[in-house]
Amino acid sequence: MRTLAPNISLSPPLARGAPTLGELTRQLVGSAVVPLVRLHSECLTGDVFGSYRCDCGEQLDYALEMIHRRGGTLVYLRGQEGRGIGLANKMRAYSLQEAGADTVEANEQLGLPVDARDYSAAAGILHSMGLNRIALLSNNPLKQEELARHGIEVARVVATEVPARSENLRYLKTKRDRMRHALSISNPTTSHPTERTTS
Repeated sequence: MRTLAPNISLSPPLARGAPTLGELTRQLVGSAVVPLVRLHSECLTGDVFGSYRCDCGEQLDYALEMIHRRGGTLVYLRGQEGRGIGLANKMRAYSLQEAGADTVEANEQLGLPVDARDYSAAAGILHSMGLNRIALLSNNPLKQEELARHGIEVARVVATEVPARSENLRYLKTKRDRMRHALSISNPTTSHPTERTTS
């Protein structure tokens, strides 16, 4: 298991007279800074159990660290497990992948969309926070396109840079080659059971 964002700590309660989240957001939006935003789809296997079969958990850690250092917002999207097909279907897709299918082929063999996620709620959250123009922390061009469709201007895209691993190399290559993800895949590292700890 891994420690989730070890450098992120909880802030103390706001003192009387301190600015609210809404006020801080309005100050940020009113400045020349384009706020950094990560839309992160729920992934039980990666985010909670630390699986290296995908890169979700490491992308979440990377995004939280970037936001901790530079400021920004992370919107955690529940109900988007397995690119929106749900946990049970994701496990069925895993079985097909074990038999040789890639992540796209597995969904297709199950008669499911390759990507069933809906970003309208995420766009609504950003609109409600006044974040109508953002820097999107993502490798997925579909997110940028969907946000634009819902009235969110993506001024620039910031890549989430996490290492390729032997466990997810084929998965990452499929995302790059078949799903247009902007990925620069280096030589994979080998994972060891002792790498991740639970705090």
